[in-house]
Amino acid sequence: MEIANLRKRLDRNRPMTTVTIRMPEDIIQDLKRIAPMLGFSGYQPLIRAYVGQGLQADLEKLDNNTLTALINSLKRRGVSDDVIHEALTDIACG
Repeated sequence: MEIANLRKRLDRNRPMTTVTIRMPEDIIQDLKRIAPMLGFSGYQPLIRAYVGQGLQADLEKLDNNTLTALINSLKRRGVSDDVIHEALTDIACG
């Protein structure tokens, strides 16, 4: 994740919107029980954390799949492994 996007994600005052979701009552009871054990003030922040973790994992997979597809496309077009490696190093370093 880019630094700017990460900073936005960590901002506790970023805009929020209300979402209504139907969930089984036993799940809500389990969330309410476990939230304080994990240091959350309630079950809703815990749900947000779970959704955020799952979303982050999926975004990373998508980014990795996109990067892999780009690398494969460049190789098919004759770009050498050395050039690709140099470009990836440039990106990683800054």
